[in-house]
Amino acid sequence: MLFHVIFVPVLGAYPGGRHRILYRIEHPKPSNTGEFIMNKTKISRRSFLAAAGAAGASIALTACGGSASGTASSAAGSAAASSEAAGESVELIVFAAASLTETLNAIAETYSADHPGVTFRFNFDSSGTLKTQIQEGADCDLFISAGQKQMNQLDITASADVNTEGLDFVDSDTRVDLLENKVVLCVPEGNEKGIDSFDDLAEHLKAQDILFCMGNSDVPVGQYTQKILAYYDLDEEALAAAGVITYGSNVKEVTTQISEASVDAGVVYCTDAYSAGLTPVDEATKEMCGQVIYPAAVLKNAPNADAAKAFLAYLQSTEAANVFAKVGFTAV
Repeated sequence: MLFHVIFVPVLGAYPGGRHRILYRIEHPKPSNTGEFIMNKTKISRRSFLAAAGAAGASIALTACGGSASGTASSAAGSAAASSEAAGESVELIVFAAASLTETLNAIAETYSADHPGVTFRFNFDSSGTLKTQIQEGADCDLFISAGQKQMNQLDITASADVNTEGLDFVDSDTRVDLLENKVVLCVPEGNEKGIDSFDDLAEHLKAQDILFCMGNSDVPVGQYTQKILAYYDLDEEALAAAGVITYGSNVKEVTTQISEASVDAGVVYCTDAYSAGLTPVDEATKEMCGQVIYPAAVLKNAPNADAAKAFLAYLQSTEAANVFAKVGFTAV
């Protein structure tokens, strides 16, 4: 019986407007009446190439009277072995908190030099934005969040009080607490208001005589700042209504407003202060905002799960820890 395979291109979108071509394999399947109907399955471009080779071998041997199913499996296995032997290149898609921009770029450069077949496509943004993109179906191999909340919201093993939608995107067996950061208070050069501590910041906020910058409520650094405001019994909503607080959609935006002296003070991570050349005037204690832990995990639908697991293991190495430590991160 002749076996037909039809490949149909389908346009798919990456986050940020970039596109790729997906393919559907359509093959006839006998119905109860003896007629043939079409089943449709979406596959990636890489899987398409492997399937095309296997299907070609299958069709050729069927015409010669060979066994289609057995030979197709053999051809697919040979194709996979050939790809592995040839060192097929892999592009790892890493979604990471904006505060990891400098360190991950540096680590990736070293990693790619040691693993020539591995390249990276990073998506740096607030952990809340990244969580939403993953939830909406964006391709991602590895997610590194600046807070447990955003990771928990994607992890089916997390408490239902946090993962309220029952989302199941995280491979919980790969999840680790990767890094610890610190929350710090920074001021622009010149420090015209003379703010030198969180205690001093609280007094100025009560007097409503400064402009203060913090992250949005869906951004981990913003959530830590909210805890600090609550620690000092400050009403964020009232302060914002009075025009005392301005917001950044991620920690880099907060850092920029401080560096450009658009505000009198702001709360960021010590790593971002270091990268921006800012000198913190105070560091938040655990009592004020808790620990700042960065969890990391490979996703269940990761296009390159094995490569992602290998890179995550490297991120826990001494070599990677040394890079993280240069800007103020501590390995957990």
